Amino acid sequence: MFSSVLPFALTLSKGERRVFQQPAKASLTVVLLLLGLSLFASYPMPAVNAADRLVGIHSARVLSQAMPWIAQETGLFQKYNLDFRLVFIASSPSVTAAMLGGDAELALTGGEGNLRAYVQGATDFVFIGAVKNILTHSILARPEVKKPEDLRGKKIGINRIGSNPHFFAVQALRQAGLDPAKDVQLIQSGGSPETLAALTSGALDAAALNPPADTQAIARGFTYAIYGLDQRISYPATVFVTLRPVLAKRGEVVGRFMRAMAEAAVILHTDREFTYKVLEKYLRVTDRKILDSSYNGEIKSLEPRLEIKTEALQSVLEEIAKVDPRANKVKAEELVDRRYLVEMEKSGFLDSLWKGKK
Repeated sequence: MFSSVLPFALTLSKGERRVFQQPAKASLTVVLLLLGLSLFASYPMPAVNAADRLVGIHSARVLSQAMPWIAQETGLFQKYNLDFRLVFIASSPSVTAAMLGGDAELALTGGEGNLRAYVQGATDFVFIGAVKNILTHSILARPEVKKPEDLRGKKIGINRIGSNPHFFAVQALRQAGLDPAKDVQLIQSGGSPETLAALTSGALDAAALNPPADTQAIARGFTYAIYGLDQRISYPATVFVTLRPVLAKRGEVVGRFMRAMAEAAVILHTDREFTYKVLEKYLRVTDRKILDSSYNGEIKSLEPRLEIKTEALQSVLEEIAKVDPRANKVKAEELVDRRYLVEMEKSGFLDSLWKGKK
């Protein structure tokens, strides 16, 4: 908050200094001006409230992480007096490290990295809402790959180890009867755009992609080896995570951020055309067919009221427990703080946002 008097400066030329050194020659206008300035400076200016700065991270350039972009483009951050700075860091594990290093106060990301850190002792992590509680990735491959079994021996791009695409690929391959550790090569391929580029260039045989990158791959001649929406894999795919000390010190500020996100969610779900404009700007996707396909496939899986489901967290804890038994002692409920979801529901805020809408 700014509480000091706003600065006011008058710069005078050397010639003007000589005039003031000779008061007898100063004009009446100048004298009155100086008198006015002295009176102006003797009274403090009203305090000016600066927007509260908040630094957040997002881990993927995808539709499900578009709400901060929507809030920025519609002035919602200004409405809630927030100076929100959004930083892109690919993959949940990298986001986790950045938050532990104090580089951000909250994140919109996949939950696996935070959950692994929690199990290992970083119990300050806490989930406060969600955009998506299932994975909507798919595995896209060259046309000669007709079925999941044809992925055997193939190189599959999975973003990074511990990322959403990695978790999806492991679970989907297991459901298809393949051993992800023996039957395929899982390649760390970077973010979604980099993974798509590697697939297109021939560096990969297949890739785990989600909207709109999966639709872009289809447009370039690739096909679904495993269609993710059929799998319905429970997972904290896009969640809001922060740290308990942040809630203790800046809980009210985080609450305003969540209200901005709740309003952005309404726009995402009900104003397709505006959402397309945002995606065109931030993802540089302009093909209407790609936008339609991505939106139609993804929107059904997104949480309109930012609800977070503990079963999504539990699915990751069970996976972690296979290599780290400490995860068996962690209850999914202890990782969630619903204060903002409860407050927005009980106050009628969410009902007011959705009134007259779907």
